[in-house]
Amino acid sequence: MQALAAEIRAEGVTAFLILRQNRRIAAWGDTARRVNVASIRKSLLSALYGIPVAAGRIRLTSTLAELGIDDLPPGLTPLEQRATVRDLLMARSGIYHPAASETADMRRKRPPRGSHAPGSFWYYNNWDFNALGTIYRQATGEDIFASFARRIAEPIGMEDFSAADGRSVSEAASRHPAYRFDLSARDLARFGQLILGGGQWQGRTLIPADWLGESTRPYSRTDHDDLGYGYLWWTLDAERFGPDAVMASGYGGQKLAILPAKQLVVVQLVEKRDGPHRDRTAIFLDRLARILAAAP
Repeated sequence: MQALAAEIRAEGVTAFLILRQNRRIAAWGDTARRVNVASIRKSLLSALYGIPVAAGRIRLTSTLAELGIDDLPPGLTPLEQRATVRDLLMARSGIYHPAASETADMRRKRPPRGSHAPGSFWYYNNWDFNALGTIYRQATGEDIFASFARRIAEPIGMEDFSAADGRSVSEAASRHPAYRFDLSARDLARFGQLILGGGQWQGRTLIPADWLGESTRPYSRTDHDDLGYGYLWWTLDAERFGPDAVMASGYGGQKLAILPAKQLVVVQLVEKRDGPHRDRTAIFLDRLARILAAAP
């Protein structure tokens, strides 16, 4: 653990936290500091989706045409409007319209409009993720951040998060805003423990277990080694990390890993993400493998 602590300090990690069987076994940095968790937001929304899906308020087979989902000119084509909610959850919509909160790498890699039919091709697509936020608000009548606070954060006893720690991020290119979450490492670890526990918290079902099983299953191979993709969750290689291991990941080093094989939850948050590019995902996965190997 001393070597791990030295690495974390050298890399400028804000907080690093390891839970095993819901008990803290190691922590470094300021675990109460709220940080923009970037694309971890997508896995938070995935968990929320399980509630209205189970209640029949959102159907995964609904098409965007049926839901009245479009975008600013150039709007969606008839082919693009055939994409379903499930296609968006899998990042397989085939809709390559500009989106809010895209990185330069996303814009560079974005395929041309009309190049892939809905459901046929995986591309990590902020348009899909942001439109899912619009669909959630439309179907439930609830603000995403207030919904997360009431349905998840408060029941599991998050210590630092409130609905005010989330905000919508709009851009001129699209009518679908991104949904930014600021979370502390200790609160994110509680969320990870909820996922590890199959959506149960102190005997109460917050997220249906069937939904978690479905959403954390790999449906796509990705352009990252060791990683598949479920419904807004990255899935980890079973040979390396054990069965059913998943990760929520955000730009610049924001990570939440859930490793059922050893009942581990691991959180890494980085506040200062500027500077020379480093493949923080590869670094984190190597670190994660060593933590897993060291656990009895």
